[in-house]
Amino acid sequence: MYATAATETRTNAFALVETIDPAAVAVSSADCDLTYGELDAWSNRLARVLVELGARPGARIAVAVDPAIEAAVTRMAVAKTGATAVDGDLVPFGIDIGVTTKARRAALSDSVDWLVLDDRSTLVRYMTGSDAPLTDADRMPVLQAS
Repeated sequence: MYATAATETRTNAFALVETIDPAAVAVSSADCDLTYGELDAWSNRLARVLVELGARPGARIAVAVDPAIEAAVTRMAVAKTGATAVDGDLVPFGIDIGVTTKARRAALSDSVDWLVLDDRSTLVRYMTGSDAPLTDADRMPVLQAS
């Protein structure tokens, strides 16, 4: 029953994105344009890293990412895990995972285990991961083992 509710929520949330031309620009910055296809692929890879760190439906993940493209990818990745993104600058009790950049890390709470997007080890994990869409089985690794 839980997986069905989570699937329905994701289906509603991503239905619009799935109908948009993958070559259309989703996010733009002075340096780069990110298409919907790229946003989908990049967020799938980041979502897999977040799941490895414990992201799951119902979890809350702190997000402290400024560049527009990185922020869009991060928020989409969090949504794909079934977790909820919360403001990383105002980390409430009960947040174990956060996503940020080197420039922001020093100003953030040490009570959170921060994934630093532009850290070399994160980039290697992220860039070598699968960009295939996440399945319910990917989002619930604890249940797979049982």
